[in-house]
Amino acid sequence: MPDRHRRSRTDTDYPHKWRILVAVGLTLFMGTVDGTIVNVALPTLTRDLNTAFATVQWVVLAFLLGLTVFLLGMGRLGDVIGKKPVFAAGLVLFLAGSLACGLAPGIYWLIGFRFLQAIGASMTLALGVAIVTETWPPYERGRAIGISAGIISLGIAAGPALGGLILQALSWRWIFFVNLPVGLVALFLVITNLPRLAPAGKAPPFDLAGAISIGLSMLAFALAMTVGQQRGFLTAPVVGLLAACVLLLALFVWQERRAPYPMIDLSLFQEPNFSLNLLTGVLTFVAIAGVVLLLPFYLVLVMGLEQRDVGLLMAVVPMVLGVLGPLSGTLSDRHGTRPISVLGLMLLVLGYVALTHLDVNATPSRFVLLLLPVGLGMGTFQSPNNTAIMNAVPRNRLGIASGILSMSRTLGQTTGIALLGAFFAARLKAHAGAPVDIASASPETIVLAMHDQFYLVVGLVAAGLTLALWRWWVERRAPRGVLPLPDATAAEDHS
Repeated sequence: MPDRHRRSRTDTDYPHKWRILVAVGLTLFMGTVDGTIVNVALPTLTRDLNTAFATVQWVVLAFLLGLTVFLLGMGRLGDVIGKKPVFAAGLVLFLAGSLACGLAPGIYWLIGFRFLQAIGASMTLALGVAIVTETWPPYERGRAIGISAGIISLGIAAGPALGGLILQALSWRWIFFVNLPVGLVALFLVITNLPRLAPAGKAPPFDLAGAISIGLSMLAFALAMTVGQQRGFLTAPVVGLLAACVLLLALFVWQERRAPYPMIDLSLFQEPNFSLNLLTGVLTFVAIAGVVLLLPFYLVLVMGLEQRDVGLLMAVVPMVLGVLGPLSGTLSDRHGTRPISVLGLMLLVLGYVALTHLDVNATPSRFVLLLLPVGLGMGTFQSPNNTAIMNAVPRNRLGIASGILSMSRTLGQTTGIALLGAFFAARLKAHAGAPVDIASASPETIVLAMHDQFYLVVGLVAAGLTLALWRWWVERRAPRGVLPLPDATAAEDHS
């Protein structure tokens, strides 16, 4: 049964919704550009700050870990005290962190300021989709969320190119200073146009114990994935971190079931449109993270391309996402989220199968042609899937749902890079017949190991497609009225 929304007198339709979307979009664009821009600057930071590569990696890791710890808590905080004050405070903190990063006198100062920047980013990223969901009516929500997803993708694509231009003309400090003018415009639009979006009635207390336990659990998981890449996933530190993650997660569930006002209403996961779509989204992010990790090595070590050409070819997927995101969102408004997201998953499966035809003699045009279906699939799938997730929760849980959605992307990418990276290393060793580093492996060996990786990714996405098709079959067989259409702006949760 389609989940198409029709206009009614009760639909929320804020008069400044386009200005709100611009403010949220600028903030999301700034955050995604900032992440990819820093990756490009790591060699420059190593040289200018006279530090080792192992240390400079923490400029990226500090930001990732900060997001991991605070995303869910900030999403719930927005539900409790209002989304505008949390979002605006996060934007101010992000800008302050950007300024401090640009002025950092040394590498350890820069790492610390990046963590501060991440706290601000978690406050905006956790609530961005929730704000769009609440300020746009259901019959246009898919388009608005699609535009947001497209902006994120454009930011990812623009980051390396913008970083290269800045580093060529100015010092590395300007990769942080560039946030200031964009952020100030976004902050002005937020202050002047965004309503408070406060909870109805008396605000419930914030579940601090729940926020701490889930934050520490996610931190342990992210650290385990990071350390596991360097030391192996069966070493004592990694096993200890994973055990701590499980124990803290169990403590969190115990706490949430006892708390009168839990941070995460666990009943959300009983709604299939929330939990199954969330799981499917995680699988797609695990898959694409594992593929994007390998393709630059293929372009350099097998095809022999220069770094500037690598950046342009790798921009294919995010550019297609930027174009298709708003279009697929609009289509989901008209035809329902399920058929559009299923189509996207089918394109993804075909795209990853197509990548198994990459070989040692591929040309840049052939590479783009084979990679294009992956971009088409992600661009078609992501917006309707996000819309379905946000439509499945009540209004007073939009903040935490948005935080969970952002967290699923972060953890999916972290897991994909770590676990699929380890799988690729194992397959590289198997095909070479001995332990070998990718830089010294033969092109033929790299291609064979990549094909194994792509087949594994096909299986992951096919599992997500199977879940989506099963859920669609259940919805179509159910008598009308048995599966009520969720409305995130109207539903109420009195827990």
